[in-house]
Amino acid sequence: MASGLDSIDEPLDALITAADLDGLVRLIDSRCASANWQGLLHLRDRARWAVSTGRQLWPAATLAEYRLALLAPAEWAAQVLDEDTGKFSIGPLTEVIAQAHTWQSLAPLLPAGPRAAFVAHERVIRGEVIDSSELPDVLEMPFALQPWEPVYPVAVYEPDSATFEAPALPDSSSELALQFDRSAASSYEEIIDDDVTLAVRQLVEAWTAESNGKAEVVCVEGSAIDAVTALGVARGHITAITPAHALQWLTWAGASGGAFGRRRGTALGRFGAWWLVAALGGISNDWPTNPDVLGALASELQWFWWDAAEPALGWQLQLAVELPAEGLAWAVSARDAS
Repeated sequence: MASGLDSIDEPLDALITAADLDGLVRLIDSRCASANWQGLLHLRDRARWAVSTGRQLWPAATLAEYRLALLAPAEWAAQVLDEDTGKFSIGPLTEVIAQAHTWQSLAPLLPAGPRAAFVAHERVIRGEVIDSSELPDVLEMPFALQPWEPVYPVAVYEPDSATFEAPALPDSSSELALQFDRSAASSYEEIIDDDVTLAVRQLVEAWTAESNGKAEVVCVEGSAIDAVTALGVARGHITAITPAHALQWLTWAGASGGAFGRRRGTALGRFGAWWLVAALGGISNDWPTNPDVLGALASELQWFWWDAAEPALGWQLQLAVELPAEGLAWAVSARDAS
């Protein structure tokens, strides 16, 4: 559907000529309020064109396409889902568009390429059943939630903001929580586990490569407490959590951009969580893995949340994992702050 770049739109043309960003934002608000989606798409196209002439109007183009993806009917929203869009938006447009549009409404409008596949994965996370017969298998994961998977935390997008709530922290004062210090650690041997280390670093790459974050991983022959103390933690609390809770934390971390990084979306977060579980079980080299095997492995692993007796600040992922059958344990510490 053409947006009419050569059509006459005097209010818009005057704002583009003047490079009036504030005026363009007000016009975007007005066109959203009146559901003038054709006019909003035209504004996006004109603002993108103006950037090529040296006018710094990319924030207007970004806001217009974000609003289209979030608020407009599917036939208009689908038109902003191409490789050149969403680079500076508050979240990936494949995730934004999935919040308010069903796959059934979008599928006839989107070319069956990688971006459509990511939209489909985002809709799967929101509980939709997807016919994936014509989609590329970009993540090599099923287009269906598995019975062993939790309800994942998802972004909540608003016209001018977004919320990316983390899962609930375990209660360190509960009966499940144990206090520990270095004296609680037994004699252990550190093991080099490149597969798990790489999986963790890829999971929180946006935190470490694009923001202020830091990630550490250690593997030991021993217990979860041994692994946490091997990180250099002198004392703290460790709390057993369910595999479902652990998957929620892993997916949230993988989806997040941390303090300053670009958000990657829940679909990539879910992929990162699955990949880490596979690495912990030594089967990541056999990807794609059988989902039932992965679910059984996630349940076999014993999961813990730990803290260093410090308040929770910023973005954090502090997990410990035991694989009792192998006598191995891992501890993960990933943090980012604004």
